[in-house]
Amino acid sequence: MSSEETTGAEHRTGDAAGDSPFRTERTTRDEAPQFVLPLVVRIERAEPPARTDALETAARAVLLLLSDDRALGDGEWARAVSDWQDARIRKVVRRARGAEWRRAGELPGITVTGKAAEVRVFPPVPLDGWPRELAKLQVSGTDLDDPEPPAGVDPGTAVLWFNPDLAMSAGKAMAQAGHGAQLAWWALSDADRDAWRDAGFPLAVRTADPARWAELTASGLPLVRDAGFTEIAPGSSTVVADHPALTRH
Repeated sequence: MSSEETTGAEHRTGDAAGDSPFRTERTTRDEAPQFVLPLVVRIERAEPPARTDALETAARAVLLLLSDDRALGDGEWARAVSDWQDARIRKVVRRARGAEWRRAGELPGITVTGKAAEVRVFPPVPLDGWPRELAKLQVSGTDLDDPEPPAGVDPGTAVLWFNPDLAMSAGKAMAQAGHGAQLAWWALSDADRDAWRDAGFPLAVRTADPARWAELTASGLPLVRDAGFTEIAPGSSTVVADHPALTRH
């Protein structure tokens, strides 16, 4: 369930070209202390969540953390979030069930519930400083499927479009969805961020068809590129963040 790699992206509003935390080339960000954003997905043996539900819930979890008062200004998580964003942007997805899930829920964080999926996001931690309760959780071993094809997307909903040519584990895909949501958040104006947050961060995760994917990657919308440490080749384009506010004229 891991996505512990650095990820690249083609777009970040307000970011100098050579100073993005998502560039694949080595930069001064690599010299800074490195942090990771932990996410834990609840996967009970008898009732695992659907894959798309888990991906969408993980994306919303990242957005809820970024917009939480504790992560802003003088909030208790603000320094950790700032340090994380000043270095490389890393996210790691682990799984928990039963008592493991209950123990994870006792740590500071935010639990987000989708249709059935439950994901808890925690403030960033040093790469070598994981809380004991999270460090012992499994990274791999369980994948997720969609019992039925995902439903259509309501007009005006933000969509995180996945590359149709790439196969990823559920954990890696959850992290990539989080990356895409984070890029959309950075690219929006303050007013559009407020509107999205006030609406509860409606979004959908879907896989584009090949023709649509070609259009999306040429559109100038935020594009996630993977550094290739796990599962897929370096530089692979994984997600395009298509928020309606980014395509208004």
